[in-house]
Amino acid sequence: MRSPTIGPVEPSAEDMRIARCAAAKLAAAPQSGDVSIRIGDDSVKLPAGAVRVLAEIMEHFAEGRAVMLATREFEVSTQRAADILNVSRPYLVELLESGKIPFRRVGTHRRVRLDDVLAYQAEMRERTARALDELTAQSEELGLYE
Repeated sequence: MRSPTIGPVEPSAEDMRIARCAAAKLAAAPQSGDVSIRIGDDSVKLPAGAVRVLAEIMEHFAEGRAVMLATREFEVSTQRAADILNVSRPYLVELLESGKIPFRRVGTHRRVRLDDVLAYQAEMRERTARALDELTAQSEELGLYE
């Protein structure tokens, strides 16, 4: 069975230089349909979704960021999930126990799917954006914001 993660991979200065060029070319690739790329003397077809993933990886590499690739089903510890959400581990455990984020137990440990952590994060960002929009609208109605 393949590992559910690869990395993290830290880009070198040379990697960053190459990645800048690759990111630009990959970003210009069609957003739908297959894309052919050359690897040595061979031409390889890639699905458009894979090209978008490669473009994203190259953009991060170009900026000097380490990259890690994980499947959606990859499970993380409660500490890692808390780190991703930028909350304390005890608060994350409260979220898990209240049913806001699904988890499973492995012995005495809780395991959380990375996909569920990222979905919760996206939901919280959306709720925050809506709340800020509402506050802005209320302050405009009250004449507090111009």
